[in-house]
Amino acid sequence: MKNYNPDVLTCLANLSNDEVFTPPVVVNRMLDLLPAELWRNPDARFLDPVSKTGVFLREIAKRLMEGLCERIPDRQQRADHIFTRQLFGIAITELTALLSRRSVYCSKQANGPYSVCTAFHDADGNIRFRSTEHSWQNGRCRYCGASREVYDRDDTLESHAYEFIHTENPETIFPDMKFDVIIGNPPYQLSDGGAQASAIPIYHKFIQQAQKLKPRFLCMIVPSRWFSGGRGLDEFRNEMLSDSRIRVIHDFPNALECFPGVEIKGGVCFFLWDRDNSGLCEITTHLGDSLSIMKRPLLERGCDSFIRYNESISILRKVQQIDGNSSNFSSLVSAQKPFGLRTYEQGESSYVEGYLKLYANKNTGFISREKIVDPNHLIGKHKIYISAAYNAGDTYPHQIINKPFYGEPDSCCTETYLAIGPFASEQEADNAISYMRCRLFRFLVLLLKISQHAAQKVYSLVPIQDFSQSWTDEKLYAKYGITNEEIKFIESMVKIMK
Repeated sequence: MKNYNPDVLTCLANLSNDEVFTPPVVVNRMLDLLPAELWRNPDARFLDPVSKTGVFLREIAKRLMEGLCERIPDRQQRADHIFTRQLFGIAITELTALLSRRSVYCSKQANGPYSVCTAFHDADGNIRFRSTEHSWQNGRCRYCGASREVYDRDDTLESHAYEFIHTENPETIFPDMKFDVIIGNPPYQLSDGGAQASAIPIYHKFIQQAQKLKPRFLCMIVPSRWFSGGRGLDEFRNEMLSDSRIRVIHDFPNALECFPGVEIKGGVCFFLWDRDNSGLCEITTHLGDSLSIMKRPLLERGCDSFIRYNESISILRKVQQIDGNSSNFSSLVSAQKPFGLRTYEQGESSYVEGYLKLYANKNTGFISREKIVDPNHLIGKHKIYISAAYNAGDTYPHQIINKPFYGEPDSCCTETYLAIGPFASEQEADNAISYMRCRLFRFLVLLLKISQHAAQKVYSLVPIQDFSQSWTDEKLYAKYGITNEEIKFIESMVKIMK
């Protein structure tokens, strides 16, 4: 143990859940996706536009030092060439600029006496940080969407105005420079100034900005929530899923497998975008010690979201083959606030003549008809209520959605719940509940449910059944011809709803 010399970049605590440091082992998994000939090319250029610890540039430097040893035999000349001609970084803060230079050049000053590069004439080297300001327009930054109320700060505080995405022309940052590879781990989100610490995603803006520079290869690690879109990600999702140049995706439904100690709902993924080559995408799903690898299109027939589990493709195709032309369950599911009532509405605690029963957050009460709206005409009908959000956790098997329950006529709910229906009778509603409790039902929901939110859209792959009868998984497996191996996978992902 006295000779043990740990890599300091494996020991750093993360700044926050949206600005996480990338472990060296993950960085090298990403670098392994790039062609091996890059490490032997003295003209290849690499850019990390969101440098935090410098780990990407450091690991690239190691590979180039080995790959170029025959082309440039002298070690110091080789190092000087790599650091001055091939590696470039844009730090996200002044602190991470110093940390990155220390990791890459072994000195926080690139031209300092302890720097491993002897060819720099300034302290920054090729890892720059320029203090950037937000461009406010109607209370938000027109580049990143940051809230002026939150981020219009004193100069002594970090503004989180990242240089790389706060310009229309990213090519002016390193003028007259073409990059073969752009790689990194961008910041994930910014507070939007809303209630309950709500935030807007920004990682997609770094990917779109990098594509403007037209690198040969683009590789980034980001939250997997973009698979299903939402919250400003729909246009980006459509761009990504229709781009056949995305050739590799490594998906980690449990983000802890990449970032120990950091919970990122929906998991994370890294991808390889290959400018000059199109085709099917090789998708690798990491679930604990198991790997699933499959080459397939990013979009399945009838889907506008990415289906993340390779084993689910055959199951989904069987369901679509039989019921693909029928209505899907989402047509029965209301939008948010089905009766126009906010979460905090509790109603009256005791019954009032003519009032409706109200299902509220952890409570039931009674409310006047005059306070509600009923666009789906559900008040007088049999229906089902289910939580609009459910934190299923990151370990499998889990329940996927919360337990549905019967909603009698003359009842309503707050936005804590979604309403499902209408149904012709209480028995039909109960039969629909039996369907929702089935593992196959919840497995099809899982394919689109990438976070705790269980909005109308996550039911889009679920077909409607005949609700004159109750349903069990055995009936559904027989109807769709689900094999024993497929059943085993479904039940490894979805637990029994007691």
